[in-house]
Amino acid sequence: MRHGIFLTAVLSVLAISQFSNAAAAAKSQAAINEARPVPTQLGPRPYFLVEDMDDSELKQKLQGCSDIRPHKTSFSIGHRGAPLQFPEHTKESYTAAARMGAGIIECDVTFTEDKELVCRHSQCDLHTTTNILATDLADQCTQPFVPAQYDEQGNMISPASAKCCTSDITLAEFKTLKGKMDAANNRATNVADYMNATADWRTDLYATRGTLMTHKESIALFTSLGVKMTPELKSPSVAMPFNGFSQEDYAQKMIDEYREARVPASRVYPQSFNLSDVQYWIEHTPAFGQQAAFLDGRDSSSSFNFRDPATWEPSMAELAAQGVQIIAPPLWMLVDVADGKIVPSLYANEAKAAGLDIIAWTFERSGPLATGGGWYYQSVNGQNTDSSNPQPGVINNDGDAYDLLDVLARDIGILGIFSDWAAPVTYYANCMGL
Repeated sequence: MRHGIFLTAVLSVLAISQFSNAAAAAKSQAAINEARPVPTQLGPRPYFLVEDMDDSELKQKLQGCSDIRPHKTSFSIGHRGAPLQFPEHTKESYTAAARMGAGIIECDVTFTEDKELVCRHSQCDLHTTTNILATDLADQCTQPFVPAQYDEQGNMISPASAKCCTSDITLAEFKTLKGKMDAANNRATNVADYMNATADWRTDLYATRGTLMTHKESIALFTSLGVKMTPELKSPSVAMPFNGFSQEDYAQKMIDEYREARVPASRVYPQSFNLSDVQYWIEHTPAFGQQAAFLDGRDSSSSFNFRDPATWEPSMAELAAQGVQIIAPPLWMLVDVADGKIVPSLYANEAKAAGLDIIAWTFERSGPLATGGGWYYQSVNGQNTDSSNPQPGVINNDGDAYDLLDVLARDIGILGIFSDWAAPVTYYANCMGL
């Protein structure tokens, strides 16, 4: 009898063990499946741009790659995900960028009232990038919605406005919001019209379920998608320290969340427009600091001229001496026009001469290039020409974007480029073997 009881017990233990092993195996396989990179799918956009190009050897080269099997590339960087058509910094936007072959994806990092890190382009953009004004949280905004005012003749006296910040609400409250396409109608007299302002060259087709994400959630998602990560520490819109939370605490916490998730520093490219943030990472977190990118926004100063090194403070050599290894300017600062062609700018040549690597931003950010492409193309569309040697613009169709990208990639040798729609950059990088 005792042997029977013993045998029953042994069989029970074996059954439990087999069940546990099976459960563990299933859990392990689930983890493997979750971490399996998504297949790269480009859609029609790259082919449309190629066919829109003027006749050239580059066009023929790109046409010849139409049958290649695309794959993910770190040259293609998802700028806020894929915000050309998806609400920026949402799970859906990030996943779309990964599906289009972006090998690196960006989470702009800011913080909530309870000092938790979240993905938003600006600390105070919730009124244009989420549905907060249509929720009960609208009353907590720094400035609730104010409608546009008009005189009796219908002339606008003051535009509609609002200001809603992540620091106005807690993380739990932030997670109740939904992302929308970044836009606002300053002529609106009600919240619904204020929120309904997406540019006609974008779309609201994918704006029905914008899932907002914390920084930690973005790390987990990017890991599961098999992509590298480029978090940008955003400049706070509130006075620092914020309830005892200093700028150094902020910069350190962002890095700590990668360490906690056991993400190797080699897979992370921290970035900031504040040089002091980059210097902090270089000194205090050197494994991450060696891949930190200084986002060059010095063009916002009226004294800065990308064609005149005397206006660059610090100089390229000084940046390199401080340990900066990557500089990331807007793409227009890297190119100029000479003899009717797009060429590397003096800025680009000086950066390379100083030993700096370069990342550019942002491809597919502007509207149609038939009218010049706006701010991102100002050095090659005639809007910001060299006063000492004026040159006409050379941008007049969407396909010209590939001519500019080719100069950035092959003549300058950038590491990669941010894009609002990763597929065209992925196509180019695959075709050129980058």
